Amino acid sequence: MSPLALVTGAAHRLGKAFALTLARLGYDIVLHYHAAEDDALQTRLEIESLSRRVFPAQADLTDPSQIHSLLSTIHSLDVLVNSAAFMPHGSVDSLSLENWDAALDLNLRAPFLLAQACAPKMTDGGLIVNITDVGAQKAWSRYPSYTVSKAALESLTRVLARALAPKVRVNAIAPGFVLQSDIVPAGEWERLIGRIPLKRPAKIEEVTSALEFLIQNKYITGQTIVVDGGYSLV
Repeated sequence: MSPLALVTGAAHRLGKAFALTLARLGYDIVLHYHAAEDDALQTRLEIESLSRRVFPAQADLTDPSQIHSLLSTIHSLDVLVNSAAFMPHGSVDSLSLENWDAALDLNLRAPFLLAQACAPKMTDGGLIVNITDVGAQKAWSRYPSYTVSKAALESLTRVLARALAPKVRVNAIAPGFVLQSDIVPAGEWERLIGRIPLKRPAKIEEVTSALEFLIQNKYITGQTIVVDGGYSLV
């Protein structure tokens, strides 16, 4: 039987890239998505073209009961990638309580609940990878809840790594600029890219290769791999 991986936010963007990477490595995929049903269908077809099984799973991860329902049909798991995230824009003065809570619920609480529930299903040992952000080490004043949640997720990664060892390893990947977001205007994107020492965004495969490395090297736990072209240096 093929190993099984659960990837949250796997319908598009980096979540999709992580799911496809795992499929190429021989994993069957539990493909979680929230609202992007059409994208999830396309991703499913791409994974199936790699001769891997796909189990689509729709859930709002800000709702603990839906996390429970999502996991109720999974009896054994090898890899969990917590990629789903919410990045609301707003200053400290203007960010709504709703957006503060939504970011913390999805970016921090959901990975905790998923790790808590998935670790016992990793009966032969397993790997949990939290997708954080180079912004976790910055002070992005226009994205306070996102920045705080990702910084806390890196701390949670270390806590879980210690608590779940030796059976389950827990690490994080912190990408820099990879795919331009709709919330970042083109001019701002170019300005930010210009600040990166390597003067370009990451290629998707340069980020997903960090996941391959963590799968292959079984002596790494509690670490955050930063893939940012040197942006954390500026």
